[in-house]
Amino acid sequence: NERRIDDGLYWVGASDRRLERFENMIPLRNGVSYNSYLFIDEKTCLFDTSDRHVAANFLESVEYVLGDRPLDYLILQHVEPDHTSGIYELIKRYPEITLVGQNKTFTFLKQFNGGKDLGVKTKEIKDGDTLSIGEHEFKFVTAPMVHWPEVFMSFETTTGTLFSADAFGSFGALAGNLFADEVDFTEQFLNEARRYYLNIVGKQGASVQRLFKKIKGVDIKRILPLHGVGYRRAEDIAMMMEKYQAWSTYAPEEKGIVLAYASMYGNMESTMQRLATHLADEGIKGIRMYDLSETHPTDLVSEFHRFSHIVLGVINYNTTLYYPAFNLLHELKENNFGHRKYSLLVSKSWGGRAEKIAHDILQSMPEMEQIGETFNILSSMTEEQDEALKALAKEIAKDYNA
Repeated sequence: NERRIDDGLYWVGASDRRLERFENMIPLRNGVSYNSYLFIDEKTCLFDTSDRHVAANFLESVEYVLGDRPLDYLILQHVEPDHTSGIYELIKRYPEITLVGQNKTFTFLKQFNGGKDLGVKTKEIKDGDTLSIGEHEFKFVTAPMVHWPEVFMSFETTTGTLFSADAFGSFGALAGNLFADEVDFTEQFLNEARRYYLNIVGKQGASVQRLFKKIKGVDIKRILPLHGVGYRRAEDIAMMMEKYQAWSTYAPEEKGIVLAYASMYGNMESTMQRLATHLADEGIKGIRMYDLSETHPTDLVSEFHRFSHIVLGVINYNTTLYYPAFNLLHELKENNFGHRKYSLLVSKSWGGRAEKIAHDILQSMPEMEQIGETFNILSSMTEEQDEALKALAKEIAKDYNA
């Protein structure tokens, strides 16, 4: 199932449309691809392998492209098992292979192999080292914590190709088309790229910024990530660089308002719907609203990072904060969420600490500014409170339009 990308360069990856959760945690709506790339030159060189569930497809493609030739090098840019599970069968077929990686690469490989060495030749590289396979030469760029400590990237100097490991990747299976200009990227992959970054790499914004300094001025003509589509048009490369700049500095990507609420019996839901109506009356367009119990936290992490203003409606539960709301706030904090304007609505019937817990977590995040006073309801909103809710909507709209 290979596809030729360029003279001597082939995609030999595979897609999994049956997998329901990435890393057994993040929902997948359209599967995921495991991209692997094979260079044929004086020497042959493979970039990464695959997950075990698609290893048969991957190995078949590698064998077909190689034909009678040996596999000289396997460059292991990232050791997470979704990219290295194919290594064991690969070594059986090509025992003379040389594994290329950092010191930590081989440490992690041994850990995942039950503490045993793989029994093949290895070549340890450092930042700035190069490897020539004939007409093509690779310069290695270490990228620790983007998003594992052993990660590095490989820049092919002749074609200007950046093999970017997990960076610039996205969820979503591939259907023949390998590049952003071959698909409706905004419709099919942009949100999945955002969701992928913010839930997997999101915590490591400082590491991404350090990587940007390393590759500043490098003439990148093509980006080939380990998941999702690649990028070969200048405008697509620039677009992804701009997205990563925003995501890694935690700046709002767009101006917009997201409302998310917890509601057991519909009272907070009704209150949030009323607030949305008041916001609409203030001329706010494109309001998004989510139920915390129905929407997966990874989707909300992505949406909260995307937009400039958030409104969170939480409820008391067993004298504490309703668990889905607590879980969301925990995930946001772990992913370095901040630099946003927020408003808070709280419902309680007989006491509890929901407001304090939610407020304390939000205020512990960097540069969070609350718009308006916290709006409290007791079990359900009263008619008399509607004017106060309308006033909150005006305050949000005033800040939003400033």
